[in-house]
Amino acid sequence: MRLFKTVAWLGGLLAFMLVAGCASSPHYLQTNPKVSGNLPQVGSGQHVTVTVVDGRESNVLGTRSGAAMANDTITVEAYDVIPKLQAQAEAALAQMGFSPTTEPAPNRPSMTLTLAQLSYDKADAEPVIDKTQLLARLRAEVANDNLVYTGTYTAKREQTTALSPNREANTEMVNDVLSRALARTFNDPQVGQLLVR
Repeated sequence: MRLFKTVAWLGGLLAFMLVAGCASSPHYLQTNPKVSGNLPQVGSGQHVTVTVVDGRESNVLGTRSGAAMANDTITVEAYDVIPKLQAQAEAALAQMGFSPTTEPAPNRPSMTLTLAQLSYDKADAEPVIDKTQLLARLRAEVANDNLVYTGTYTAKREQTTALSPNREANTEMVNDVLSRALARTFNDPQVGQLLVR
């Protein structure tokens, strides 16, 4: 009987350690943002130089626990997210009727899209309730004919769950805010109007 209790106790301790380990493990997310919806059809084949850059201070979005020095960090690496945002920016411009390129040229319209912020924060919540706040902020600088237009586009999401979100849930939420920020960028009428000027 004593052996059974010892084995049960050790099994419970091991299960607790596994759960604690999972709760404190870092998440490295693979993003997949998408521009969806009908974008304004304003171009007529004009070439536009488009560049996407990372303006964040860190690849770390935040921590799953909300503690500043915790090990349960959530990270989106620049080498993952920037090429994907670049591909989506090019796809959006093509959908709008432009011919996007990464090659600069004199007097060619250009657009520089900066990932200015991507953050993951814990909000105050009820006991046993987990509340997560995500924010994505893009900054676009459009230049054409000696004119420059700058716009900032923000998407936020607050998620309440009974348990701390797992890697798949966090990935879905990050993709959601990035996709909505992209949609707001390319639906800004000032962007298309200046590119066709």
